[in-house]
Amino acid sequence: MTLNLPSTPPCLAAISIIQKLQNDGFQALLAGGCVRDLLLNRTPHDFDVATSAPPHVILHSFPNTVHVGLQFGVVIVVQNGIQTQVATFRSDGSYLDGRHPSTVHFSDPQSDALRRDFTINGLFYDPIAHKLLDFVGGQHDLKNKIIRTIGNPNLRFAEDHLRLLRAIRFASTLDFNIEISTWNAIRSSTHLIHSVSPERIRDELQKMLLSHNRVQALDLLDQSSLLNAILPEVTALQNVPQPPDFHPEGDVFTHTRLTLHHLPPDAPLPLVLSALFHDIGKPQTLSIDNTGRIRFNHHEQIGAQIAESILRRLRFPNPIIEQVSEAVRYHMSFKDTPHMRIAKLRRFLARPNFLMELQLHRADCLASHKNLQIYDFLVQKIQEFANQPPNPKPLINGHDLISLGLKPGPLFKHILEEVHNLHLEGKLTSREEALQWVKNNQTGLAKN
Repeated sequence: MTLNLPSTPPCLAAISIIQKLQNDGFQALLAGGCVRDLLLNRTPHDFDVATSAPPHVILHSFPNTVHVGLQFGVVIVVQNGIQTQVATFRSDGSYLDGRHPSTVHFSDPQSDALRRDFTINGLFYDPIAHKLLDFVGGQHDLKNKIIRTIGNPNLRFAEDHLRLLRAIRFASTLDFNIEISTWNAIRSSTHLIHSVSPERIRDELQKMLLSHNRVQALDLLDQSSLLNAILPEVTALQNVPQPPDFHPEGDVFTHTRLTLHHLPPDAPLPLVLSALFHDIGKPQTLSIDNTGRIRFNHHEQIGAQIAESILRRLRFPNPIIEQVSEAVRYHMSFKDTPHMRIAKLRRFLARPNFLMELQLHRADCLASHKNLQIYDFLVQKIQEFANQPPNPKPLINGHDLISLGLKPGPLFKHILEEVHNLHLEGKLTSREEALQWVKNNQTGLAKN
């Protein structure tokens, strides 16, 4: 079988490594995910090599290497700045920590395939001889769009607990179905995910959320109970009622799911996380008065705190935490924008994350009442203000006020803010006009 190999630097680097190892008398093959993606006519990001050459031979065969896991037979070969993982065929002993094998025995391609997680990841390809090696039925499962563990699913998940999330990730990103025994093993093993580091959970979750099938990922996480294990705050959105006039779609979880659905397929991670968490404060702020009216007072402020707590728990970078928590905190402010004075509106639109928050507002509306009047209003205002600096330099400062005979104090801030507001609204356009305005209004300003 001949696969269509891309002429990308990572692919060419892997082939050159395979060619050299084969010339030296060793078996060397493309392995795992890159073979899966090639069979699916996708361009792989990484190309891994598996070989019969032991680690010390790999180290001596290539001048630039990085020792990342010699005890597991793994070496990184660096060529022209391209890093390629080269691993010796191996079989694993028992797993004692839910991640690493206690012992490793160097072996052959079939034994190496049998230690891997899912059949679609257990394939090898020889790019020199154009030969596919399938010891686990991976081709059949790729053709039929099935996620299936290699061997006993309970054992596979007990070996590496992160595989629980990897199964969900592959099923959602590839739009595959999970084979029934594999699915049952996931549902009975969700407790194992608590032993996985927050960073590894974050990375898998991030890949799911960046996929255009992010809603399917959320559904599978929910149906497997993994969602409650890693994001109980999201599970808590279920069965939380909402005012039917504004939310005919149903409870908060249903609304959140629909908000994710209405995001652009290539939505950036901060936007997806903001959509997932924008109403995360509603369960804690739910109140129903004696007339049956449902309220969520200050849920955006509480939600921003909860979102920040979740993202810190999962070790997300600070810039992402700040963007998401701010988006959650301000998402209810959009309803007030048509009534803002021009100066305040221009400052609102000038905030660094405004355009991302506008996309969140759009998805939020489409997931509920479907009224996009405020979204359209803001798009119009963006165009209207396009040729004006978003936050122009102040026309005057405190020294100017002192020169007019005013005494420094709390009044200064009020005067300078009002001058800046009038500047943003186009009512003052120069330093001279600003100074004259202060002179004309000194008496009134002092009284206020």
